[in-house]
Amino acid sequence: MPDPIALEHLMTILFEQFERLPDHRTGQNSRYSIQDAAKAAFSVFFTQSASFLAHQQTMQQSKGRSNAETLFQMDQIPCDNQIRALLDPISSGQLFGVFDQVYQQLAETEMLSEFRVLDEQLLVSLDGTGYFSSKTIQCANCLQRTSGQGETSYYHSAITPVIVRPGSPQVICLAPEFMMPQDGHEKQDCERATAKRWLKFHAQLFEPHTVTLLGDDLYCISPNIDEFNL
Repeated sequence: MPDPIALEHLMTILFEQFERLPDHRTGQNSRYSIQDAAKAAFSVFFTQSASFLAHQQTMQQSKGRSNAETLFQMDQIPCDNQIRALLDPISSGQLFGVFDQVYQQLAETEMLSEFRVLDEQLLVSLDGTGYFSSKTIQCANCLQRTSGQGETSYYHSAITPVIVRPGSPQVICLAPEFMMPQDGHEKQDCERATAKRWLKFHAQLFEPHTVTLLGDDLYCISPNIDEFNL
């Protein structure tokens, strides 16, 4: 498959979005920028190394320069706690525009056309996934489940839609949608409501393409089929 969008260009899209992140601080303690905190968090996932930032801080102190500056354009390297303090108050939705921008860029290249199948349709797979669970730690946005033994777990889940192609291990990631407590505490009701909300926010992105939504048997009920038939 061709590589129509260079990594540098994709990172530019992401970093431009970082520049638009709001700064919630009101005091004078602003040694680290919101943008550096976001780049630092991204660097850990990009390199898949939890110790990456600590190593970069050591390199900066000993050599006066680090890969964090050259690879990720960071001015200062915050520690883990500082990253959390700076980024936790910011809604994740502030970054969803990155997914739309990348999709639109791909739509202008041959890559998206290679994902069209069955009379030029795009196949969008919807599925829920959990990314946090605890029996002791909770927040206002936690979902809850209670076991048969009466033990309560607090967890976070999301819908993570992707454009797929039969026989291809590669997918195109689309903006996620997080399951919220107001959706209901039953997993099925919660995931269905989240999928409906995602469609409401993102259906227009696919115009004028024909899209087929893929899902497990959770979605195979008449009300869902009628509502998802956009």
